[in-house]
Amino acid sequence: MRVIVALILTLTVFPAWAQREVDRVQIFQAAVAASRIGEAQKTRPVDARPARVGEVVVTVIRGDGVETRSRPAQDGDWVVRNRCPETGNEEYVVTAARFPERYRPSQGPADAQGWREFEPIAAPVEFFTLRADEGEMSFVAPWGQRMIARPRDVIVRNPRDHTDIYRIYWASFDCTYQVTRAPTQ
Repeated sequence: MRVIVALILTLTVFPAWAQREVDRVQIFQAAVAASRIGEAQKTRPVDARPARVGEVVVTVIRGDGVETRSRPAQDGDWVVRNRCPETGNEEYVVTAARFPERYRPSQGPADAQGWREFEPIAAPVEFFTLRADEGEMSFVAPWGQRMIARPRDVIVRNPRDHTDIYRIYWASFDCTYQVTRAPTQ
């Protein structure tokens, strides 16, 4: 009975037959080889607050569902909230080490919940868009959680760390990033 319940839960949460498992580094290298890479810069301000140690953030995208689940936050980590009503203003955790590389505070004070406006300052990311003929795929993100990518979604890579590769839901990308160099293919 326990095995059947575990199997049902596994298939409900992650239907393995729905997408193919890929290596995120290899799939990005293949896109580079096919000249499918562009460059984009995050431009829209975000809200952020200090994360509580041990806090786990489940990123939920309106119209798409659960995108990922963070590892438990450590001291100094931040919870970031996109300003993108189309996708439900999704939240995610950024590590203490990465946060100052990616955001700088605006002049405004924090609100009662600790949220404060931050401006994106990270270097542009490299990206490619999944095509319909590629279908769904899944891979393990740098923080250890499985991500499912579907056609139209965007796969981004930090140009300074070629293992920092993750999926951005297409509407979130459209809402928060500006393409600075379009892919050639």
